[in-house]
Amino acid sequence: MTPSRDQVRRAPKVLLHDHLDGGLRPQTIIDLAADCGHVLPDVGGEPTPESLGRWFAEAADSGSLERYLETFDHTVGVMQTGPAITRVAAECVEDLAADGVVYAEIRYAPEQHVESGLTLEEVVAAVQEGFDQAVSASGGRIVVRQLLTAMRHQARSKEIAELAVAWRDRGVAGFDIAGAEAGYPPTRHLDAFEYLQRENFHFTIHAGEAFGLPSIWQALQWCSADRLGHGVRIIDDITVHDDGSVELGRLAAYVRDKRIPLEMCPWSNVQTGAAASIAEHPIGLLKRLRFRVTVNTDNRLMSKTSMSHEMESLVEAFGYGLDDLEWFTINAMKSAFLPFDQRFALISEVIKPAYAALREEPLG
Repeated sequence: MTPSRDQVRRAPKVLLHDHLDGGLRPQTIIDLAADCGHVLPDVGGEPTPESLGRWFAEAADSGSLERYLETFDHTVGVMQTGPAITRVAAECVEDLAADGVVYAEIRYAPEQHVESGLTLEEVVAAVQEGFDQAVSASGGRIVVRQLLTAMRHQARSKEIAELAVAWRDRGVAGFDIAGAEAGYPPTRHLDAFEYLQRENFHFTIHAGEAFGLPSIWQALQWCSADRLGHGVRIIDDITVHDDGSVELGRLAAYVRDKRIPLEMCPWSNVQTGAAASIAEHPIGLLKRLRFRVTVNTDNRLMSKTSMSHEMESLVEAFGYGLDDLEWFTINAMKSAFLPFDQRFALISEVIKPAYAALREEPLG
């Protein structure tokens, strides 16, 4: 039986791949732009939440990388003061909690928020203040951790890695690198990854989204990533024969055998061309082959999405039921950068009981 939209919305969710600067509320962008004098894009008149939200979605969906990247000029541009960053962080948690998310790791690049004089430490502190405010206001219904991201075309990854470790007991759960894959392989940042391994710290790497198998291979075999950000191009190492049989290449087999989590972001992948449609997204085959697949949002503003929307789309495209949604959710919780006992508690005391209760309801 197909779960209803309301049941999908109420189902507990775990989010591992979501960018803070990709999930702002349009009204917040308008407010913060007015505060700091940032010039917003031309939307054909005075910007409203509706017209600005539409501009972001259309720019991200345009097929133009230049227009897509311009969207972040406007979100990052209004996140250059402590109060602004704290507001964005708090609203992020509010929106996720309202969508049924019980655990989230939110990533952003501190180095992109220092244009007005903030230090890297002050940026992290401002984000944590917002998270703490909203988690407290939710009554503890959601657990949120930071992932600090370094930009792969810059040379600050070791510095950001050290910052992440310094905040490991104050809200930061891990490290990431992001940005253009082509021409900027993860091995450029090997000193940062080796440092993190010596510190017994967790990290994920954006890999296999726009580039392909060499990016995934380097992320795993040179850098020892705990998870793969996107990883959708692992499908290039999987052959489906005419008779329906499936053959895994050595890298794909390694990823599956080692249970390496894939941070899949279906709607974002459709926007960037990594998948032609939700129905044709590799997530369907990867789930069938029992890869450690998780479902994520990437950039909620640009993709006009939410965790509920991502899951509803998979239900519609693949006929998934509550068992499938629970499988994705537990996969994500097992893969979270959180101590084992806390992961186990969320699975056994929050996720499984909630799904059990939903199964008792009439479906459809």
